[in-house]
Amino acid sequence: MKIGILAVQGAFIEHRKIMEKLGAECVEIRQKKDLDGIEGIILPGGESTVQGKLLNKLDIFTELKQKIENGLPVLATCAGLILLAQNIENDNVTHLATLPVTVRRNAYGRQLGSFVTNSNVGCVDNFPLVFIRAPYITDVSPDVEILTCVDSNIVGVKYRNQIGLAFHPEMTNDTRIHELFCREVEMASAGI
Repeated sequence: MKIGILAVQGAFIEHRKIMEKLGAECVEIRQKKDLDGIEGIILPGGESTVQGKLLNKLDIFTELKQKIENGLPVLATCAGLILLAQNIENDNVTHLATLPVTVRRNAYGRQLGSFVTNSNVGCVDNFPLVFIRAPYITDVSPDVEILTCVDSNIVGVKYRNQIGLAFHPEMTNDTRIHELFCREVEMASAGI
């Protein structure tokens, strides 16, 4: 299994360590040719505005968007969720816009508003959710599956081949979210 991890900015190393621990071959995506042959991609946390600009500057944007629209499995965390969102509250600029949700950037406040809680995430029970300057989702289209909420705010969704999370599963020792993503990639590769 060959997984691309967007590595232009943000917390990509932590994702790589977990995926390699699970036996995946990882490619750090820094230029368009790095997208060749990947079976899934992780869009990590970081600064979504910077990541969005770099996707364009490095000529990765169009091909990545097409791959996602054509079914490439995606795990997007925090800033990655913002990259995928079709709408960003109080901002008319979007990025990949492949996930039919609206997000609120920095919804929990600044760095001091960071926190950890536990919740079920879809079929994953009692997962530690690490929020760091996190967004949350304020609106979803009817065909988006809500995976988890915290204080009535949507913080995890699945839509077709895309998993969008407002929290950082890579900042825990719990690999179950990444294992779930690996199963999604295996099923997509098998045409299921």
